[in-house]
Amino acid sequence: MTDLALNAYLQRSKERILATLTDWLRIPSISADPNHAGDVAASAEFCARLLREAGMTTVEILATGTAQAPGSGRPAVYAEWLGAGPDAPTVLIYGHHDVQPVDPLAEWTSPPFEPVVVGDELLARGSADDKGQVLMQIEAARGVRAERGRLPINLKFLIEGEEEVGSPHLEDLLWREKERLAADIVVVSDTTMEAPDVPSTTVSMRGLVSFDVTLRTARSDLHSGIWGGTVPNAALVAARLVDRLHDADGRVTLPGFYDDVRELTPQEAASLAAIPFDEAEFRRQAGVAYLEGEASRSPFERVGARPTAEVVGLHSGYGGPGIKTIVPATASFKVAFRLVPDQRPERVGPAFREWLASHVPDGAQFEATPEGSVSPLLTPVDHPAMRILCSAIERVWGAAPLFSRGGGSGPEEALARVLGAPLIFLGVALPDDNFHAPNEHLDLRQLWRGVLAAGELVLDLASYKVGA
Repeated sequence: MTDLALNAYLQRSKERILATLTDWLRIPSISADPNHAGDVAASAEFCARLLREAGMTTVEILATGTAQAPGSGRPAVYAEWLGAGPDAPTVLIYGHHDVQPVDPLAEWTSPPFEPVVVGDELLARGSADDKGQVLMQIEAARGVRAERGRLPINLKFLIEGEEEVGSPHLEDLLWREKERLAADIVVVSDTTMEAPDVPSTTVSMRGLVSFDVTLRTARSDLHSGIWGGTVPNAALVAARLVDRLHDADGRVTLPGFYDDVRELTPQEAASLAAIPFDEAEFRRQAGVAYLEGEASRSPFERVGARPTAEVVGLHSGYGGPGIKTIVPATASFKVAFRLVPDQRPERVGPAFREWLASHVPDGAQFEATPEGSVSPLLTPVDHPAMRILCSAIERVWGAAPLFSRGGGSGPEEALARVLGAPLIFLGVALPDDNFHAPNEHLDLRQLWRGVLAAGELVLDLASYKVGA
């Protein structure tokens, strides 16, 4: 790695970069908690200052919200440097500065907003997801300018403040600012690598469509000693419905659910097969005794390349201390479908409603309320931008990256669709970094490699042929 563009810059800047990140992580920018709205705003101001220090010529904090309630969302940060000229490619870097809540606080080994370095790991909420990875990109831009005097590409940043609550206002912001955000390539640094010695890049994110289902079988709860055994029990109806969502092989039973699923390409399948997998360690990290899922599909396929239906909530009857001898009249459950290319929320949603109508007993009432949807995203592994990314990663890690599919759902599809640009992922967090959980941490060795790789990518993207 001695010939990498930012080696010298990184060596003289590590102490400052770590101190900067530590200061940012002290800001509890929890977007889900209205009590932390001021902290999210302070985090946006901090991010804006970093972008100015990196040499961006325009930096602006963007209010988010709806037409009916402008400014009701959490602030995003926009920055640009367009000195490369109209013939150079324009690249948009996306990330987020908001963080997850810290519950359960008792499971943290140190206060979540008092960062501490333990060995090679920086422990704090937001370290891996996503402030560390955002700073990685900002420092790469700052480093290239410091070493070369200018950037070879036009560079833009969009760092949002609502990703951890589902980016509810991002698409409105993208349409409103579409002209200013226009780019030839979008780079996202909010994902993981498989292991420190197994470089990889995400090529897709799953979509999502979810529902809150409510059931009613009687006017009110009934005495189980008088009515039990003769009247429908809403808890049993809900349990039976939940059970019927999957067959004995773990496949989702909605008719046509798999019709649009795009299978892995041979290159993707080979990459997944090459990723080391230790089932015992996988189970240990999850805290489970065994694995479930679609038969004949590997765990890596199940969490990224295959669609799922997860029951994320189930409630009926009495849940307090002791017992209440009733036949419940109402029940509810929540289900989230993760979708893969080329499934569409607008097809899966109606299919689920039809499935419910055919399985709910006659005389029982039900309602399925949608709770939002996101379409899946896929960047072909042979895309020219992907080849440039892989080359940059290989120079830093010493091995060509494997291709993985992200199991989560995020705003990436909207970014690619609204801006009409290919999207590539340079993520350096690791699967066991505990993002969204107590004791979130970031491996500093991955951070330093990430700065180097982001710098290589900035320089290499200058050769990208627009429209390729």
